[in-house]
Amino acid sequence: MSQQLSDFIEMKVPAKPEYVGVVRLTVSGVANRVGYTYDDIEDIKIAVAEACTNVVNHAYDGEESEAFMTVGCGVYSDRIEMMVADRGNSFDIEALKKDLGPIDAQEPIGDMKEGGLGLFLIDTLMDRVEICGESGVIIMMTKFLQRGEVEQSDDGISAKTKQ
Repeated sequence: MSQQLSDFIEMKVPAKPEYVGVVRLTVSGVANRVGYTYDDIEDIKIAVAEACTNVVNHAYDGEESEAFMTVGCGVYSDRIEMMVADRGNSFDIEALKKDLGPIDAQEPIGDMKEGGLGLFLIDTLMDRVEICGESGVIIMMTKFLQRGEVEQSDDGISAKTKQ
């Protein structure tokens, strides 16, 4: 990737469900400013919300005073790179990747396990996903910008936003 980083936005928020919406709104605003389509913005919001929800549900077992997540958003001319990181419990990434996949349509709905689709969904919605789990978990997500799909004005705000 030879494109240069133009802006970096970072937030540190409590790992609580009520802050997932704050992160979604922030990421949505950044993606809109860059010029992503409505569908791509929705994909980005869902992927980031899933990553944040994983932190809320799995990273910290009752360690409320230390329960924070860091969300970073790197803006490039051709993509956005988002990071959701925690310092909570890590997990076996390779074992999880083996189970990652679509739902088996032949399996009775009562036998399906609850949850577990978050990382599959993130991987499906984003162009590139990397997961590191050394001290806590870091999920890096990239969405490339498809130029020409959104009309930009001179100030970089999509024309539809200004209407």
